[in-house]
Amino acid sequence: MTLFELLPSVRHGLNPHLDRAVWPLSAYVDDLGRLCVGDVAADDIAAEYGTPIQVVDEEDFRARIRCYRATLPDAELIYGGKALLSVDVARWAADEGAGVKVCSAAELATALAADVPPQRIVLAGAKTATELGDPIAAGVGRIVIDSPSEISLLACRVGHRQRVLVRVIPDVGTPDQKFGFALSGGQAALRRVVDQPSLDLVGLHCQLGAQLTDASLYGAAIRQMIGVMAEVREHHQVVLTELNLGGGHAIPHRSGEPELNLRSLGATVDAALESACAEHGFPRPKIVIEPGRAIAARAGVTLCRITAVKRQPGGHTFVAVDGGPAGNRRGLGAKYTVALANRHRPTASAPVTVVGRNGHGDEIARDVELPADIHPGDLLAVACTGAYQHSTVSSLSLVGRPPLVAVSGGRSRELVRRETVADLLARDRGWNGQ
Repeated sequence: MTLFELLPSVRHGLNPHLDRAVWPLSAYVDDLGRLCVGDVAADDIAAEYGTPIQVVDEEDFRARIRCYRATLPDAELIYGGKALLSVDVARWAADEGAGVKVCSAAELATALAADVPPQRIVLAGAKTATELGDPIAAGVGRIVIDSPSEISLLACRVGHRQRVLVRVIPDVGTPDQKFGFALSGGQAALRRVVDQPSLDLVGLHCQLGAQLTDASLYGAAIRQMIGVMAEVREHHQVVLTELNLGGGHAIPHRSGEPELNLRSLGATVDAALESACAEHGFPRPKIVIEPGRAIAARAGVTLCRITAVKRQPGGHTFVAVDGGPAGNRRGLGAKYTVALANRHRPTASAPVTVVGRNGHGDEIARDVELPADIHPGDLLAVACTGAYQHSTVSSLSLVGRPPLVAVSGGRSRELVRRETVADLLARDRGWNGQ
């Protein structure tokens, strides 16, 4: 099943110059030359909420969850909330049958406020003693043990038998990871967990890396993990029933960049499970996957207003905008897809470098083709910014964080309001409130 079969209404919006691999499924250019998402013109969104602004296409987000569930029907889907999370976003995931992975007390509180069933929440990441209280009290479905200290920390705080996973780092993907146990030392950690009466070890967790395009890596990881699970059965007489393969599924940010093929992933997972389980005489465990970026990124567009255009001798042009992707999570010098969003694009274009308002290191895109007559006041749209933007944007230079606005069916609504100067001052103990 394809995304277009899941969301057939977007077919009317197919524009030859909008690459469906990087723009939201509903994106199109109207007769006035304006970019539209969710049947709402970007110019109208900017006029109502101001810029910069982060826009998320609700139907795109939902459709990608449906695509995962249709392509990998036997796997449990847990949305990686670190990519993008608000109460409404968590609710969308739950509505589509996905659980939510959280990595902090605030993410947990957000998921619970969205009425995500606690048993469908997975807690991972570094955890302090204080942070363990709320998830234990809420009864989260699984807690991932990422370090040796967490075993005793968790065991002495639960008042009931808590279901846990142990994160094991396979020798594929990115083996040099800060969280989890290496294969060579994993059995000792597993033995400690099994010996804790209050901990119910139900499976293993692994994360192979980020932006992975090769499905065979997951096959190799499955074969290693099934081997570890077979050793647990042999040494501890415990049959683990769950194998969580994490996320890390690559998506393109620009035309032509590779992505992980879900059909290949499904076929690889099935083949690896069949052969590994047969080799070890092990019952097939439930597979869990945790995509985050792959669900949220392409649903998101950042809208920015051009504040200055600097044309240098020799032809190079810098375009400054009032916002942009947070901290350029793709790395210094990486390119995003940028387009004029408020009017028709003339035939003449020129390569420009788009920069944010914070100067050094705030480059959004380099050598991208934009109209030669680009000028202050024009609206730019930065594609594929739904993931790791809202969750990581900072208040650098004490600039308030932008709002998060959802679009769907010709309507927009604010999910998270813009952070104001009053919000920032309210945290400053030196402010007298005047």
